[in-house]
Amino acid sequence: MAKARSDEILRKGAAVVARHDLRDVPEGTKGKVVLVNGLTWIRYWVRFDNGIAMGSINRANLATPKEWERHLRGEDVEEMAAAAGGDDGEAAGADDGGGVTVNGVLVPQRLIERTKAARARLGI
Repeated sequence: MAKARSDEILRKGAAVVARHDLRDVPEGTKGKVVLVNGLTWIRYWVRFDNGIAMGSINRANLATPKEWERHLRGEDVEEMAAAAGGDDGEAAGADDGGGVTVNGVLVPQRLIERTKAARARLGI
């Protein structure tokens, strides 16, 4: 039996579940995709059942109900390990030196330090 891929593009109206804790949305909260943005970098706007509407959510932070059931059973461990390994090289470089997650998106530590240096230079 073929598994559903977590990198598949969701359609407007698709039922989803928050795979991770997001701002004001706990892990496991159900929702519905209301808008799909992007050509090569797909982002989603989702209206969650707890009343929060959130935009610019990465697919890695959303699961379909079937993917969520597999996650709860512990069957997607290898899938998550592959995603964390950075098959495309982008995810692997994002973890260098830490960072902060804002709205489900990792802001690399080097960008935070660059901003602090610029603020200090400008006296802000």
